[in-house]
Amino acid sequence: MTDTPEADAERAADDLGAAWQPLAAAQAAVLTALAAGRRTARLASALAAFADAIRTFHHAVEAVIGDFAHREVARLYEEAARAATAGIGRTFEWTPIHQDALRALTADTYSDLLRRAQETVRASGAFYRAARAAARHDLPLLTADPAGTPAAARALADRLAATYRLDRVVYRNGTRMPVLAWAEAALHTRAAVATNTGTLAAAREHGINQVEVFDGYDCGWTSHPDPDKAVRTLRTVEDAAEWPISHPRCTRRFEPWPGGTPAEDDGR
Repeated sequence: MTDTPEADAERAADDLGAAWQPLAAAQAAVLTALAAGRRTARLASALAAFADAIRTFHHAVEAVIGDFAHREVARLYEEAARAATAGIGRTFEWTPIHQDALRALTADTYSDLLRRAQETVRASGAFYRAARAAARHDLPLLTADPAGTPAAARALADRLAATYRLDRVVYRNGTRMPVLAWAEAALHTRAAVATNTGTLAAAREHGINQVEVFDGYDCGWTSHPDPDKAVRTLRTVEDAAEWPISHPRCTRRFEPWPGGTPAEDDGR
């Protein structure tokens, strides 16, 4: 049985979450060693292990994202394009229209998802430099006052932990999203976009300039609260390409509409 787009996205999201976990664990080990308040072999080892974890993380995330973008997205696109083509009585072929559409979709998916991982790599590097500087400069100063060392060292570790939340993905507005929640939303979005892009490319290839929209009954066209409700409306292929979904986990899908008006509601 063929996996659903939701299953593909969930599996890839779990893989991304698994790639983040060793990095977060390595960071926790550094913070614990710093909180002890002394420059020790344990701290040096934790810092070295964290540097290795950054490299391992980068390779692991690139592999998961690359597999999703080049294999799963391609499969979802092709399945949707084949279904849409069959729905209008044609035979699917990998024409230049489909090749170009998939190439652009794959590149956009890969670069968008990888950008988040690269931001975490940069944040990890910044944490490593800050932790190493604390070990070299701050901890020796703390030892000058042995009575205050335990509390001051814990406060130092807490400040670094609050500044460098490597178990979060940071959005442009400053919102910090848990990695797994971000991965699930991002990959579900990309799976839906892949499916709808395949449908729209099939319509475009055969000169059909309108699609019928199937969506949640309360879902707006450009966002969920948009008063322009999407379900059972006709939209141009170009408008649909601009708004393949309106929000994360959107259930929107399209069907090519050769002509006429939308059919009576059949419960789809």
